[in-house]
Amino acid sequence: MRDDREQVLQAADALVAAFATGQLDAYFESFTPDATFVFHTTERRVESVAEYRRLWAGWVAETGFKVLDCRSSDRKVQLWDGTAVFTHTVETQISTLGGTETLHERETIVFRRGADRRWLAVHEHLSPAVPL
Repeated sequence: MRDDREQVLQAADALVAAFATGQLDAYFESFTPDATFVFHTTERRVESVAEYRRLWAGWVAETGFKVLDCRSSDRKVQLWDGTAVFTHTVETQISTLGGTETLHERETIVFRRGADRRWLAVHEHLSPAVPL
């Protein structure tokens, strides 16, 4: 169980690092193709990695969207047979045509261990952090 927890944390670290550094192929490869995404900034659930890639490309084309940095804190892993829920707080610096902004959000990522023993994300849910 300890090894699974460490492997999930490594998978989450790799996902966050790829996101933070703009390594989009590595970021999107951290998910299963049929992963779903719920973002507080979109009207509806995103139904696949392919749809998310199109959405991302639209953000870039329309607003010049770019991730400058992302930091993960308050991390927790919960494990069930072949499934893990990773929750954390994220602070993300982004750039758009309007300037730079720092986002404070909470995120849940559900991971599934594949037949190859690799942990891939199957769902991501992002919400704004509530100020205390």
